[in-house]
Amino acid sequence: MKKTGFISIIASALLLTVGCSAAPTNQIAATPTNSTTMKFPLQRTEAEWRKLLTPEQYHVLREAGTERPFTGKYWNTKEPGIYRCAACGEILFKSDDKFDSHCGWPSFSEIAAQKKVIAREDNSHGMKRTEVLCANCGSHLGHVFDDGPTPTGLRYCINSASIDFAATNSVSGKK
Repeated sequence: MKKTGFISIIASALLLTVGCSAAPTNQIAATPTNSTTMKFPLQRTEAEWRKLLTPEQYHVLREAGTERPFTGKYWNTKEPGIYRCAACGEILFKSDDKFDSHCGWPSFSEIAAQKKVIAREDNSHGMKRTEVLCANCGSHLGHVFDDGPTPTGLRYCINSASIDFAATNSVSGKK
């Protein structure tokens, strides 16, 4: 009896993870480049990044880590506001485009403006996914999938550790 309950818990955890890590079926513009060779407008040394970021942020943003689902501070945030890159402050997402995808990470259907993120092919961990990087500093944000709501059909699945939230009176960015 106890063994069956444990197996059910493991199976549920795997389903949650796979649901947020599923490979996209359409072609989201991704470039198969390495961020260590890419040049970004904001350049810092690894020592500078370590000094600026918390250990968790450094792991997610600079080492392409992932926080556990339902543990990040923004996965369930519903207030109006903007989401900035935690490494450089670039505005990346608006709360108007945030939705509950039930996967445990903040999910957005669209980026704040064109050229705010870079999408690139990610074949790590035996999966084919599309990684999302901040176009200003090259930090890892999360992944984008093609199972989001209309009109874009996209789901930007973003780590809370990679973004900072600023509440606004409206999503236009006014505080």
